[in-house]
Amino acid sequence: TMASPLKVCIVGSGNWGSAIARIIGGNARSLERFATTVKMWVFEENVNGRKLSDIINTEHENVKYLPGFKLPENVVAVPTLSDAAEGADLLVFVVPHQFIRNLCDQLVGCVSARARGITLIKGIDEGPDGLKLISDIIREKMGLDVSVLMGANIANEVAAEKFCETTIGSKVLENGLLFKELLQTPNFRITVVDDADTVELCGALKRCDLQNIVAVGAGICDGLSCGDNTKAAVIRLGLMEMIAFAKLFSKDADAVSSATFLESCGVADLITTCYGGRNRRVAEAFAKTGKSIEELEKEMLNGQKLQGPATSTEVYHILQQKGLVDKFPLFTAVYQICFEGRAVGEMISCLQSHPEHL
Repeated sequence: TMASPLKVCIVGSGNWGSAIARIIGGNARSLERFATTVKMWVFEENVNGRKLSDIINTEHENVKYLPGFKLPENVVAVPTLSDAAEGADLLVFVVPHQFIRNLCDQLVGCVSARARGITLIKGIDEGPDGLKLISDIIREKMGLDVSVLMGANIANEVAAEKFCETTIGSKVLENGLLFKELLQTPNFRITVVDDADTVELCGALKRCDLQNIVAVGAGICDGLSCGDNTKAAVIRLGLMEMIAFAKLFSKDADAVSSATFLESCGVADLITTCYGGRNRRVAEAFAKTGKSIEELEKEMLNGQKLQGPATSTEVYHILQQKGLVDKFPLFTAVYQICFEGRAVGEMISCLQSHPEHL
């Protein structure tokens, strides 16, 4: 007999969570290996006086975070985390990284030890014992095998079914292949790698969200009308700082190969983010208007938080702890320009005295 179909729970329903729910819902409906009903945990909020979960379940659209795209009707929004995860065989984590510890604590006991997870979460977690990868937090708290998905993926383009590539990294290859089956479509192409170093590495970078700091730098350049050569220099020096930073907290600095960064999860992602994406757009407005990041988040993003400036704060604190601020002038300049009132024009002087050139 066929094994009973695998039940899927999506933990999170923001911009990226909703885009991925479109794919998972479609595949769960057509593939026998997965249960048709997909539960999606929604952090309940009111939108124009209605509950977001009700809107999703009646209109099949996340009007707040992914407006203009229908969700499949077999994706059911559930506002209580334990109800959403109950009986799940596959958990897809796609929430802002600062919530992951708390969510895992709530999930312990709701989920079978045989369940498998995948994280699509960017960012690193700055816990009491230093930096932790998100997958490690989930693994340690819940005892699950956790794969990682990362690549040059902008949520709205994935939702619009534009072609893109992504990478799944797995410690257990069959789990990576299972998630590939759940997530791949003709326009969302997935490569599975089982080399844990590459996974953790690309994962580290991806989840550090370092590319969003570089994108803020690129956006500031755009706002100052610096031109393409300057922006290319920002991207290249940014990549150098990303690699140097990854080496700081990789368990084995020699395992951090610069080549890995040239795969989809490194450079493609960095370039996409520096030419598209909201960190670049808001940073450009910041350089042009002189308004604060917070004001611009309200005006341009409906109050959603930008990842780049927030990550630059975490990274800056880590660099301060380690006494390495002067080795990372680009990361430091982005933080100081965004939060300490350093002049926007100093973005360029930070490039002129970059240790890469000295």
